[in-house]
Amino acid sequence: MGGNFPHRLRIEVLGPLRAWRDGTPLRLGPVKRQTVLAALLLRNGAVVSHEQLLDGVWGADPPASGTKVLASHVNPLRRTLDRTGTRHTESVIRSGKGWYRFVLDGVRLDLADLAELGDEALRTKASGDPAGAADQLDAALALFQGEPLANLSGPFALAERERLLERRRTLRLARLACLVDLGRYGDALDDLACLPDSDHYDESMLALRMRALYGCERQAEALHAYEDMRRRLSHELGVDPGEELRRVHEAVLRQDDGSLLGPAVRATVLSRQGPVRRSVNQLPGDTGQLVGREAELATLISPDTDDAVSVAAVDGAAGVGKTALAVRAAHRIRDRYPDGCLFVDLHAHSTERGRPAPERVLRRLLRSIGADGSEVSDDLDDLMAAWRAVTSSLRLLLVLDDAADAGQIRPLLPAGPGSRVIVTGRQRLAGLDADRRITLESLGTGEATSLLRQIVGRERTDHEPEAVGALVRLCAGLPLALRIAGTRLQTRPAWTLAYLVDRMAGDEGRLVELSAGDRSVEAAFRLSYDQLPLEQQRGFRTLGVVPTVEFDVRTPAAMLGRPAREVEQVLESLVDTSLLQQPRPGRYRLHDLVRVHARRLAEAVPAEAGTAREAALRLYLDAARVGSDWGAGGYPTGPGPSATSFADWREGAVWLDEAGGELVDVVGQAVAHGRADHACWIAEALTDHFVGRGRLHECQAALETALPHADAVADRRMAPALHNCLGYTLTHRARFPEAFRHLRTALHLSRERGERHEEGRALVGLGAMTGLGATGPDATRSDEGASWIVAGRELAERYDDHWLVAMASFALGFVRHAQGRDEEALACFRDAHARGRAIGRPRAMSRALTSNLDLHLYLDPSAARVLFHQVADLVQRTGDVLLHTLTLARLGTAEHNAGNLEAAAAVFRRALEQHGTPAPLDDPDRDRREMDLRCRLGRTYRAAGRLAEAREQFQTALAVPGAHRYPKEHAQAVEGLALGEDPVRSG
Repeated sequence: MGGNFPHRLRIEVLGPLRAWRDGTPLRLGPVKRQTVLAALLLRNGAVVSHEQLLDGVWGADPPASGTKVLASHVNPLRRTLDRTGTRHTESVIRSGKGWYRFVLDGVRLDLADLAELGDEALRTKASGDPAGAADQLDAALALFQGEPLANLSGPFALAERERLLERRRTLRLARLACLVDLGRYGDALDDLACLPDSDHYDESMLALRMRALYGCERQAEALHAYEDMRRRLSHELGVDPGEELRRVHEAVLRQDDGSLLGPAVRATVLSRQGPVRRSVNQLPGDTGQLVGREAELATLISPDTDDAVSVAAVDGAAGVGKTALAVRAAHRIRDRYPDGCLFVDLHAHSTERGRPAPERVLRRLLRSIGADGSEVSDDLDDLMAAWRAVTSSLRLLLVLDDAADAGQIRPLLPAGPGSRVIVTGRQRLAGLDADRRITLESLGTGEATSLLRQIVGRERTDHEPEAVGALVRLCAGLPLALRIAGTRLQTRPAWTLAYLVDRMAGDEGRLVELSAGDRSVEAAFRLSYDQLPLEQQRGFRTLGVVPTVEFDVRTPAAMLGRPAREVEQVLESLVDTSLLQQPRPGRYRLHDLVRVHARRLAEAVPAEAGTAREAALRLYLDAARVGSDWGAGGYPTGPGPSATSFADWREGAVWLDEAGGELVDVVGQAVAHGRADHACWIAEALTDHFVGRGRLHECQAALETALPHADAVADRRMAPALHNCLGYTLTHRARFPEAFRHLRTALHLSRERGERHEEGRALVGLGAMTGLGATGPDATRSDEGASWIVAGRELAERYDDHWLVAMASFALGFVRHAQGRDEEALACFRDAHARGRAIGRPRAMSRALTSNLDLHLYLDPSAARVLFHQVADLVQRTGDVLLHTLTLARLGTAEHNAGNLEAAAAVFRRALEQHGTPAPLDDPDRDRREMDLRCRLGRTYRAAGRLAEAREQFQTALAVPGAHRYPKEHAQAVEGLALGEDPVRSG
C-alpha cells in the first residue's frame, strides 16, 4: 500500500494507522502518539485546540502534565512525517498559541480514496449499472485493511472508528444489493457468510440474504432465516421485524419473482414456460488487453469431443497473464455451454483470503447452478457425489483460477459429457489429467511494445521509441510489469517514458516503480516464494547470485555445497512453480525480474550469499584451469583445484563451452562484488579457452575488465600475467603494436617483482613478434628474436611450464624457417610436438604437428598427405575452428598434389564452410583466408576441367571486400581468370 504515492506523504487509517514517505514506511511510535496523530489528521485541516486534543485522546482522564504532554508527541511526529530540513512553520503539523493543525496539502489519505471510490460507486448504482457499481464497490471495500484505526483508544478514535465501520456497512450493503440484482446469488451468499456476528442481526443484510436464497431456489431456507430473526428480535429486544424485512418475507411466501429477483434475470424468469432452470454466467469481464497470445488462445478454444470432460491447464510465472488468457478464452466459447459458465478464484497466492476448503467451493458451485445442497452433509465425499450427480446431465464451462495443486482441482471436476474445465496456476499441475497444457512465457519485444502502446497511448510511445524499447527491456516482457509501468504513465501525464526508465535504474528502483495500487511485481513473486519449503527457498535465493543468466545444475550444486542429484530436484521443483525456466534440457534460467527479486532476497542474508558467490567463482576458475592446455605449471599462484573440480580437461572445456557468451560476465560479476582476486585468476585462466575457440574479442574484454584491479590483489603475479595474456591475445588479433606494449610491460613488471615465470612468457611473446617481423621488416632482428625465445624457453623449463616450452619451440621453428634454416625448424617443430604429447591435449599437439607438416609439404610432399589426414582428425577434436580450417587448407593442397582432385575439392569446400565460424572481430585474417581458399579451390576445379566453377571461385575471391589489400591472393585470382582454358596442375 505504501508504494501508491512514492513521492508524497501517504497515510492510511482504514486498518492499523500507517504512513509512508517516498514509498518508505515510517515508524509512528507508540499507540498514544498514533492516537494524537489520528485526532489531528481526521479534522479535515481544521484548527484543534489543546483542550479538544486532550479530550479526544485521553477523555475524562487527562495526563497530569496537561498540555505539555502534547509537545512530547507532536515533535517526534513532525520529525517522522516532515522531510529533513523542513522549517517549523512549514511542517505538516502547524501550531500556534494553544492550538495545532494538520495541513493536508501534499498528503494522500486512504480516506480520500474511499470517499472518491465509494461516492462514485453509489452514483453508478443509482444510475442503473449494478455490474459497474459492483466492481467499483469491490475497489472501495478493498481499501479496508481490517478494523479502522485498529488498536487506537480514546473518545475521538472510538467515534471515528464507528463512523468508518458504518461507512463500510453501507458500501457492503450496496455491493450485496448489486450482486443480487445481477443474479450472482451464490457470490452474495458467500460474502454474507463471512460477515461478523453483529451483522447477522442487521435486517437489511437478512433481506438481501433471503433474496439470494430465493434466487438459488432455496425458498425454505429463506423462510427459516426470517423466522429465526423474528424470534431473536422478539425474545431479546421485544420488537417485530421492520417493514423492509416483512415485505421480502411476504414476497418469498408468494414466490414473487418480479420483486425478489434482480433485473438481470427477472425478464427471463417471468417469461419462462414451466420449471426451466436459469443458466448462470459468472465470468469476470474481459479487459481487452490480451496481446500476443494468439496460438495459446487458439489451443484453448479449439473444439473438444462431446463424450468426455475436457481439462486445459495453463501455468506460468506470476504476472504473465494466465487469468487474462483463461477469461478471454472462456468468453469466446461460452455459447457452447448452455447450462452455465462458472468462475472460481481458488486464492492459492492471496495474502488477504486463504485458500477456500473444497467443501466450501463445492457448496458454492452447487448453489451457482441452482442445486439445493442443504441436505448434503459437510463430508467432502458426500459433496463430491452430489456435485457429480447434479452435473452429470449438464454441459458446463468451469474456470478455476490460481490453483495451488492438482488435489485442489480433482474434487471440483464436473461429470457432464462435453463440459470443459480451464485451470490456471503458477504450479505445473503434473498430477492433473489434462487434455492440453499451456505454459505462458513472457511477451516478445514486439508484443510487449504493443501492450505498452495500448495502455499509454500511441502518441506518447511513438514520440519516445528508444525509451519504449528500454522500458520493455526493464519489464522483461512480463505483462503485469508492463501494465503497472503503463498505469504509472497513465496517471502521471507529466512524466516522459525516459523519466520512468531513469527511475527504474538499478534493482531497487526497478521493483519500486513496478508497483501501483494493490498490484506489485515483487509482491506477486514474494507470494510464490513464501509458499516454498525452506529448502527450496534457500535454493531460490542462491540462484539470485549465480554469475550467469543461464546455468546448469553444477553451478548451484557447488554454491549450495550439495550433491548435484539433490540440487537438480530442487531446481525441477522451482521449474514446476514457474519461478525458474528451463530453456532446454539440463539448462536453467531466471526471468529477468525474478532474478532481481532473488538477488534482493539473497542480499538480505549476506553471509549465505557471500559463501555461495565464492563457490561459484571457484567453480569457473577450476573449469578454466582444468580445461586449459597450460597445465598446472601455467598457474603457479592462486588456489588449487577445489572439491568441485572437474574430472578431466574435456569436462571442463565442454562446461565452459555451454556457458557461451556469458564467461566475460563472470569476470565482471567478480569485480562488481569485490572479488578482484578471482576476477584476475579467472580472466587469466580463460585466455587459453577463448583463444582456442577463436573468441578473441571476448578474451580481450575479460582481461581488460580484470586488469585495472590487478594491483589491488595480494597475488603480485597477476599484473604481469594479465599483460602477458593481453599481448598473447592481441597478437592473434594482428594488433601488433598494442601486443608489443603489453608484453614489454609484462617483462618490466615481472623483472621488477621477481616473477620469473611471467618473465619467460613475456620473452617468448616478444621474441616471436620480433623474430617473425611483426615489429617491422628488419632481418637483423630475427636473431635477436630467436635469442629471446631461447631465453624464455629456458625459464619455462626451469619452472616446468610444458605449454610455454612447446610454444617457444613452435615459435622458434617459424623463425628458423623464415631464416631459411628448415632442418633446424623441423627439429623445433618435433620438439614442440613432443612437448605437446607430454601435455596430452589435442590442441597442444595439433599446433606443433600442423606447422611441422607445413615443412613436410614443402620438403617431402609424399609423406605430407597421410600425416595431414591424421592431424585434421586430431584438430577437429580440439574445437579450434580456425586451426582446423588452416589444416584442411593444407590437406586439400596435399590431395591436389597427389592427383586426388575430387578429394581436394571436397576438403576445400569443407574448409570454406567453416572458415566463417569465428566472428569477424576475432579473425583479422578472415578476408585474406577466404581469398586463399577460393583460389586453391579454383585451381583444383581448373585441373579437373570444371572451368565454369573455377571462374566462379576466382571471381568470388576478387569480390571479397578489400581484396586489393591482399596482393598475393589478389594476383592469384587474377592469374586464375587470365589462364583461359589451360588446366592448372598445381594446388
